[in-house]
Amino acid sequence: MLQAFDERNRDLLVNINGQLVHRDDAGVSPFDSVVQGGDAVWEGLRVYDGRIFALAEHLDRLHASALALSFADIPRREDFVAELRRTLEANGMRDGVHIRLTLTRGVKYTSGMDPRLNTAGPTLIVLAEHKPPVYDANGIRLVTASVRRPGPEVLDPRIHHGNLLNSILAKIEANVAGADDALMLDGRGFIAETNATHVFVVASGTVATSRAIACPEGITRATILRVCRDHDTPAVERDVAQSEAYRADEVFVTGTMGELVPVVEIDGRRIGDGEPGPVTTRLRAIYRELVATEGEPIV
Repeated sequence: MLQAFDERNRDLLVNINGQLVHRDDAGVSPFDSVVQGGDAVWEGLRVYDGRIFALAEHLDRLHASALALSFADIPRREDFVAELRRTLEANGMRDGVHIRLTLTRGVKYTSGMDPRLNTAGPTLIVLAEHKPPVYDANGIRLVTASVRRPGPEVLDPRIHHGNLLNSILAKIEANVAGADDALMLDGRGFIAETNATHVFVVASGTVATSRAIACPEGITRATILRVCRDHDTPAVERDVAQSEAYRADEVFVTGTMGELVPVVEIDGRRIGDGEPGPVTTRLRAIYRELVATEGEPIV
C-alpha cells in the first residue's frame, strides 16, 4: 500500500456538521455514537476533474445503511451534495481527491449502547484528502487471514457500517506477513473479499466474483460487472473457492480508494505470469476512461 503523508493535506479543512475546521482542531464528542460503538455508516468517494464518480449510487447505499440501522433525521441528498461541494471548494480541490463521508447516529446525552440515548440527531463528517490510488499498479500481494468475514446471520454486510474491527484484524495479519492486504474467506470457506476490496478471478477469459453474502455491495464492484457486460467479457457472481484464486489466470481487486489493481501473489503463490494480465489490463483501461468521463459535477 502506497499511502503516505501528502504535504497538500497539512492544512485541510474538515467539515463536521457544516462547520469547516482545520484538521488539527477537528473533533467529535466523546458521547458521539461513532466513539461509543462504531455506530455510523460511511462511503468512500473519488473526485475526478471536478466530478464525483457514482455519487448517486454511493448516497443511495449510505441512505439504505442508515435506514437499516434506524437512524433518525437522515439528511436529504441535496444536503449531502451541498456539504461535499462546500468542503471541496474550501480546500481548493477538484482532482485526485478521496472523500470519506461519514454519518454517525449522533451525540448521546449519556454514554451507553441504547439508541434511545440519542436525541441530537446525526453527525455528518466530510473528510476530503488529496490522495491518489493507494496500491501499486504493477500488482499487490495477498495473504489469507485467519479472521473470517461474517455473513448476514452475524452482521449483514449490506449495512456499510463504521465498525471495521473485523477487517482491521485481518489487515494486522497481512502487515505481519509482509503482504499488501489480507484475503478474507466467509464462514463456509469461500472467498468473501480482502480487508478493503472486492476480489475478482479470471479463468479462460471469464471473470468471476463472490456473491454479496459476506462482502458489501461494492460500487466499484458493480461498475466492473457493468463494464464486463458492456464490453463482451463473460462475468458471473458466484461462490469462489480459495483454490480457484491460486490457479486463476488473473486475479484483481476493486475499490473506490484503490480503483482496479492486479493481484500477482497469494499466500506465496504466483498468480498467472506474476504480472498484470490482459483481461485485468483491458478492464482497468476501460474503467479509467469511464471515471474520466462520467460522474456528477461538484466543483
